Amino acid sequence: MLIHPTHQAHPLVEPADLAAPTLPLEVAAHEALLRTVFRWANDYLCGPHPDLGRRGAVCPFTDTSLQRGLFFLSVHPGTPRHPDELAELLLHYRDWFTDLEPRTGPTAQFKTILVLFPDLVEFDVVDQVQQALKPDYTRDGLMLGEFHPGPPEKAGLWNPAFRPLHSPVPLLAIRHMVPTDFPFLRDDDSTVAAYLQRFGDRVPAHLREHVRAAAARLTQVRELT
Repeated sequence: MLIHPTHQAHPLVEPADLAAPTLPLEVAAHEALLRTVFRWANDYLCGPHPDLGRRGAVCPFTDTSLQRGLFFLSVHPGTPRHPDELAELLLHYRDWFTDLEPRTGPTAQFKTILVLFPDLVEFDVVDQVQQALKPDYTRDGLMLGEFHPGPPEKAGLWNPAFRPLHSPVPLLAIRHMVPTDFPFLRDDDSTVAAYLQRFGDRVPAHLREHVRAAAARLTQVRELT
């Protein structure tokens, strides 16, 4: 378990904590919730799904993140009702994520923080804050993902009828942006620009045609303005 030096009320629970028979005292009250989300990550995110539309795990990064001990959970009880309140809270985790090792190198892409909101029943708040913060996060080289029991309306990349962002409790996930993230960023000029600035010289082969089209569109927009 990791304790922030100035925000000690909300520690980060590690995979090693959840592998133990009991959790540390500081998070013991949330044991059932944490173990539920941990099982969801192992069973759903790390596994295949018949509606996914491709082979492999729902999330290709989660298994390695778990195996390397870089999959962190934090619980926030209470009911933030407005996106601004949730966005302010996320600033702490964004900064903490940036400070956590590994900061660079290939292993850093597997570092993930999931912030859980078990008492939140207005799921659209999660969707709204993700949409509002997404441009800022991508400019910093980060991805912010929304998950909840709704589930979010975002369709799967390979099966538009599939809603992959389903989770047992509302949560927001922070991780590093990687070159294969372009499909999640292509519909917004600001996130396309952030992607091109960071990965323009190392676009995966299967995405190059789509990235070129988005880059051309962005150039036309800039010329018109």
